[in-house]
Amino acid sequence: MLRLSGGQVESLFDDVLPVEARELPADLAALDVLLRGTRALAVVERAWDAAARGHGRPTIPIERFVRMMVIKQRTGWGYATLVREVSDSLHLRRFCLIALSERVPDESTLRKLCRRLGPDVVDDVCRHVIGEAVREKRFAVRAARIDSTVVEADIRYPTDLGLATDATRTLAREAAKVRRLAGAGAPRVQDRSRATNRRLRTLNRTLAGRTGQGKATALKLTGEAGELVARSVRETRRLARRLRERARGRGAHVKLAAAERLEELAARADKVASQIAQRLRGEKITDRLVSMTEPDARPIRKGKLRQPTEFGFVFQLAELTENTRRGARGLIVPPASRIGSPNESDLLPGTAAELQALGVTPRDVALDGGFPPSAVDAHLPRPERVFIAGQRSAGSRRTDRRLARYRVGCEGRISHLKRGYGLKRSRLKGHDGARTWVAWGVLAYNLDTLAIRTA
Repeated sequence: MLRLSGGQVESLFDDVLPVEARELPADLAALDVLLRGTRALAVVERAWDAAARGHGRPTIPIERFVRMMVIKQRTGWGYATLVREVSDSLHLRRFCLIALSERVPDESTLRKLCRRLGPDVVDDVCRHVIGEAVREKRFAVRAARIDSTVVEADIRYPTDLGLATDATRTLAREAAKVRRLAGAGAPRVQDRSRATNRRLRTLNRTLAGRTGQGKATALKLTGEAGELVARSVRETRRLARRLRERARGRGAHVKLAAAERLEELAARADKVASQIAQRLRGEKITDRLVSMTEPDARPIRKGKLRQPTEFGFVFQLAELTENTRRGARGLIVPPASRIGSPNESDLLPGTAAELQALGVTPRDVALDGGFPPSAVDAHLPRPERVFIAGQRSAGSRRTDRRLARYRVGCEGRISHLKRGYGLKRSRLKGHDGARTWVAWGVLAYNLDTLAIRTA
């Protein structure tokens, strides 16, 4: 059952509190006014399954959930820390509309509701906030700057031997959980992670010894690890077939779900074995798998000296501002993203579609140097002036210099967004999880922008 609001927050306990404890700090007070005035909850209500709105166990109030997620992204806290801090703070309780006599929602409740809403609903709320700002807050969009950034997945640096160890361990662990469902004499998946770890330690000792045999030893040990992964894959698929054969009568859906999970993990492990075989043959590997738990993450090279290769997802951010000053802060439209390592021009149609859906046409546009002029002319609404870093643009030299300074400010804005709103690394799994993570950060950023502007 969907609950949008939680009713009255004030209670008799509030009367004994001092005035300072009952008044919100300036930043939270401005956000409170914005969230009370917006009609964003109607977006959530429309997106909620109509059959589940009046049936089942009631959800926590969506208004309370949105406020807690905004606090989470502004502070960078995890779910457990968020629940603990809101429980202990009078100001945060009042901002999140939780009475002193009420319990703060459990962290698992917040996680499940976050996954259920998904990225599309949060993006719709963000569009609603931007539309209200343009219509009612008189936010005049005069300029836009567009750049892409990488949001890293929560994984360790991938190596072939490391992936082989993860694959063998994961298959053995999942098979041990469901083997009892297959009955007596069911195929067993041997845990070969110790064998692959032993080869990894041997390689590390060889490289540390600087004997000059490091490359040959690495290829030999990696090939052996690939064979171990292939054996585990064959055993896992035999167990999955056994589960499907015994999926009869009562409990059949449990066995089928377990078989499907095993097949999914076996396909990922088979991909690891295939990558190792391609490396031994000297072939180029496209669409590389870098994690058993994050199959959507990809290696991305952005030319950074500090970190040449990042592993995660590319997001294209477009910030709408009222002027072209270097430090101008504006509103960020829902970012465009795609699995893999897309070019700037590949994501530009999605960004242009967002601008058209919002009905905004900036006069000045500043872009990073990775955008080809032909793609900009084809997809972006016709602005008066366009500046692409490293390329000559139309307009006076004064206009070029101003837009150049404005574009440089985009890099600092993205750095601030990733550092201040928790977007450097996604803590949710998969591409949809990363999109959800970024969508909440962008929503919190936009609300802060409007709060600063109206303060």
